[in-house]
Amino acid sequence: MRSLYILNVTVHVLAAFVWLGGMLFLAIVAPILRDLESPELRSRLFREIGERFRWVGWTCIGILLVTGVLNLQFAGVLNAASLLDASFWATPYGRTLGGKLGAVLAMLLISAVHDFFLGPRATSLLPGSAESIVFRRRASYLARVNALLGLLVVWAAVLIARGG
Repeated sequence: MRSLYILNVTVHVLAAFVWLGGMLFLAIVAPILRDLESPELRSRLFREIGERFRWVGWTCIGILLVTGVLNLQFAGVLNAASLLDASFWATPYGRTLGGKLGAVLAMLLISAVHDFFLGPRATSLLPGSAESIVFRRRASYLARVNALLGLLVVWAAVLIARGG
């Protein structure tokens, strides 16, 4: 059973690396594309990078959700006695887990808005138009917020691994 737990945690951490690494790349490195002279080229590159990473990111999200639930099962807290007990959520472990789960939920919502609405809308508009710039800035802002939430989730995961 311990080997399955270690394997599950390893897969969970690797999926988190890929997802968060991609978000950090898009938030920190990809903005250099704004320096490109051609709005058409810039728009095409952002669209292609976004579309290529989208399937990777959502695959990682699926893996993270499954392995996260399994991690809770391995930790012995995935039961009504723990999850419905207010005293569990009052412990350092429970508070940290609650914060992590809240941040994960926020990341899922932000990712969905970014990946399926703002990002595609920004790249479907006339490159360089005022409307495309507004949507691109909103998408960029959400990507940065999501990356920061991802770092918060990693911090919470470390705390949980150390007992809360």
